[in-house]
Amino acid sequence: MRTAVIGGAGFIGSHLAEYLLDAGDAVTVLDDLSRGRLENLGACLAHETFTFHEGSTLDTAAVGRAIRGVDRVFHLATAGGAHAYTDRPLAGLRSTVHGTETVLDACLDAGSELIVVSSGDIHGRHVSGRLSGDAECILGSPLTPRWAGVAAEATEEAFAQAYGREYGLAVSVVRLFDTAGPRQGGRSGGVVPTLVKQALRGDPLTVHGDGRQTRCFSYVGDVVPAIVRIAEQPAARGLATDLGSTQEVSIIELAERTIRLLGSRSMISFIPYDDVYGPGHEDVRRRSPDIALASRLIRFRPTASIDTIILKVAKDILSTASNGIHAEAVHHAEAVH
Repeated sequence: MRTAVIGGAGFIGSHLAEYLLDAGDAVTVLDDLSRGRLENLGACLAHETFTFHEGSTLDTAAVGRAIRGVDRVFHLATAGGAHAYTDRPLAGLRSTVHGTETVLDACLDAGSELIVVSSGDIHGRHVSGRLSGDAECILGSPLTPRWAGVAAEATEEAFAQAYGREYGLAVSVVRLFDTAGPRQGGRSGGVVPTLVKQALRGDPLTVHGDGRQTRCFSYVGDVVPAIVRIAEQPAARGLATDLGSTQEVSIIELAERTIRLLGSRSMISFIPYDDVYGPGHEDVRRRSPDIALASRLIRFRPTASIDTIILKVAKDILSTASNGIHAEAVHHAEAVH
């Protein structure tokens, strides 16, 4: 199987590229390295069936070269994360909407199947029960960067569905809910590695808002194989399939678990949203996936607990950089492992 991973130098994309290579695929990665890192692909670069192209999804020629001759494409190169739309809103919107359209056109020209990797963010303010793939989206004002970004991600999915209906493109959508694991970092790197790194350093753990907002953190090692299995399931075409954990945890509980598991002496510090994202930012109080469709299609059942995720992230951080890491936290985390 010849496969392209668009955005493959990022956190999830690099794990996906590794998984596909191990499964015997010839893999091509396209990434502009604006958020991804070439170091994430260290395990891939030695493979003779691996090719890396540096380029943007806004570059039609670059996308065409990466997709030419491949059987399927995994698209993970949208802006992603609230900071992407507050720091550089135009770049974020263009990457998500126009970049996705470029990928769709290239897949249509190449005759490639497409799997769009989206986010549970698109449900917006929806907090009642678990969120199935066809649940409604409840958004705030599109004049704010927070909700403009979510609207762009919903538009990305709508484009994918329209290409399937009007042009017959074989396209599936998966929505990821708060995936965490090794290599996750950067400005929009996720709450788990941020809290883990702070705990290992002995710094205060920064919790946004009151910390009572809840999330369902899933492990990248559970999610990546599921993405591939959805891609191989014809019944998933034209659908949006949620992938995530069913273990719901508040952010304050996540911080407390992190401190306890790593034996850290850190305290918890509460930071107003406006101090992080600017005035007018609105968070979602609850985000929880409905994995019934994934269970039916591929018998998806995540296995990693939140404690396991915290420890795996800590091990990754300890293996890559120890400068500034609190010595007692290092010894405790290594003893746990």
